[in-house]
Amino acid sequence: MNALHLAVIGDGKMGQLVRALAMDQGIAVAAFLGRDAVLEAGINATTLNGANVAIEFTQPDAAAANVRSCLAARCAVVCGTTGWDADRAAAEREVVAQGGALLWAPNFSLGVHILTALVADAARRASLAGGFDAHLIETHHTAKLDAPSGTARQLARAAELASGAAVPITSVRVGSAPGTHELVLDGAYEQLRLTHEARDRRVFALGALAAARWIIGRRGVFSLDDMLSSPGGS
Repeated sequence: MNALHLAVIGDGKMGQLVRALAMDQGIAVAAFLGRDAVLEAGINATTLNGANVAIEFTQPDAAAANVRSCLAARCAVVCGTTGWDADRAAAEREVVAQGGALLWAPNFSLGVHILTALVADAARRASLAGGFDAHLIETHHTAKLDAPSGTARQLARAAELASGAAVPITSVRVGSAPGTHELVLDGAYEQLRLTHEARDRRVFALGALAAARWIIGRRGVFSLDDMLSSPGGS
C-alpha cells in the first residue's frame, strides 16, 4: 500500500486537530489549506503538494467545490463537513464518473457507528411493542452551523427505516460541547434513552485519519460503514 501523504483542507478547530494528530502519528502533512489559502491559490496539484488524500473539514457552502478540486487533482477525499446534502449527490456522481475516491461521514466516531445500529434495533423493537414515542435530541457547540446535525439526521433515518415512523429532532446549540446525540423512547410508564457523548474532538480527527489511510488505492464513493465492514477496516 502507498504511504499516506496528507492534505488538510480547513484551518478551523477540526483541521488544526487533524494536522496535529497526523504529525504525532508520523504522517506526512503535505499541505494545510485554510479558507484564505484556498481563495488565493485554489486547490490544485500545486497547492496539494503531492498529497494523495485530503481530509476536508470546512463549511457547507465550500465542501462541494473543495471535493471537485481535489478530484480534478487526482487526490482522494475524506470529508467530514455536514450540511451540504443538496450538493453532495452531484459531487458523488462526478467522483464515480471520473474514477476518483470520496469517503464522506457525518461523524467519524466508532461509538456513533455502534449507536446507529442500536438505534435501529431499539426503534424496531419499540414499534413492534407499541406505546412508545421516539425523539432525537442533539447538542453541539454554538459555532456549529447546521441544525439538525448530520449525525442526528443519520440516526433519525436509521430509526425511521426500522420503525416506519417519523422521528422528530431537537437541536441544542450551547457552549463548546463537541457533540451529544440521544434517542429517547418514551412510554406511558417508562423511558429508554440511548446516548452517545463525545468528550473530545480527537475522536473525530482520529477516525478521519483512519479513513484517510483506508481510502488509499480505492475508487468510488464510500461511507464509514464501508470502511468498518472491510477486513482490517478499523
